Amino acid sequence: MRWGSEAMTSQPRIRIDQASIGYGGRAVQTGIAADIAPGEIFAIVGDSGSGKSTLLKTMVGLLPILKGNIQFDGQPLDMSDAGGPPPFGILFQGGALWSSMTLLENVMMPMEMHDHANPAAREALARFKLALVGLPGHEERYPADLSGGMRKRAALARALALDPSVLFLDEPSAGLDPLSSRRLDQLILSLRDGLGITVVIVTHELESLYSIADRMLFLDGELHHPTALGAPSDLVHSSDNAKVREFLTRKGMNCSISEATP
Repeated sequence: MRWGSEAMTSQPRIRIDQASIGYGGRAVQTGIAADIAPGEIFAIVGDSGSGKSTLLKTMVGLLPILKGNIQFDGQPLDMSDAGGPPPFGILFQGGALWSSMTLLENVMMPMEMHDHANPAAREALARFKLALVGLPGHEERYPADLSGGMRKRAALARALALDPSVLFLDEPSAGLDPLSSRRLDQLILSLRDGLGITVVIVTHELESLYSIADRMLFLDGELHHPTALGAPSDLVHSSDNAKVREFLTRKGMNCSISEATP
């Protein structure tokens, strides 16, 4: 079941309030504002170098926000809080699995860092997470032994290790062949539908954008502020910004508007 407008009547899972983001005090994007609902798949898209990954890193506390604020369930994110694990999991663009660890050890690592249950319970939970992403029976394999798609699934299992309410995915389809990319999209949808989890995804893939995103935020790298917020299938027809429409209809993609529109 796709996310519906009724979800916006509740408190947003994430609120971005007039945020400015960047490095070393230099803003690359200003005036970012969006409410992301529980259970929504929200895509961050835009030009190359427009600040998509910078926004994601700011949202999870890896970079300081320059102006404005970002809240999770009505509270500002405080990464210095030692009271428990963060409310989110992250899948980095390259997967970032530890090459010297088995898949089971990779998934167990966040649990060990946060003293989650006893060793036997951690192992059982890690095995369950790997099965959840379609990797049962691969627990003792190493990342180097896997295909690109399987590594992304293993990294996704690790991102789910602490039962987060939000998943952040940075270019999850990067480096994957079209079939593996489509399978990963279907997995993301099934996780959202099955777990009720909120997903924030940075992507440049049109097929993924139309297939799984409920809404998208377009970051303009020349203007240094967002220029569109809404459902991709709506914006491609209704946006008054030519750059946004061009982005959503660019050639060379394995996705047609008629096929992608719900």
